[in-house]
Amino acid sequence: MIKVSVMYPNAEGVSFNHEYYKTTHMPLVKSKMGSALHYYTVDKGLAGGAGDAPAFIAMGHLFVDSIEAFQAAFGPHAREIMGDIPNYTNSSPVIVISEVAVAQP
Repeated sequence: MIKVSVMYPNAEGVSFNHEYYKTTHMPLVKSKMGSALHYYTVDKGLAGGAGDAPAFIAMGHLFVDSIEAFQAAFGPHAREIMGDIPNYTNSSPVIVISEVAVAQP
């Protein structure tokens, strides 16, 4: 299984509508990717080390079987999904694809 992490850097002047992200954007992603997207999580950055501001204001994580499955499910809808970003933030996302090595409930 892979995890596609979409992380939104925190910086001066960055705005982020967490409510829109979790109730509109991420359900849009799920509806477009269908069963290829097993599940997703949404994180809201609270703090960095020693109480500093968080490095990322928000993060979304998509759990999919493989890079190929992600590309097949996301690719046809990429323009619509990416086009929704200005509706909730002015931050440019950083994307990391990783292999899930251990997952425990």
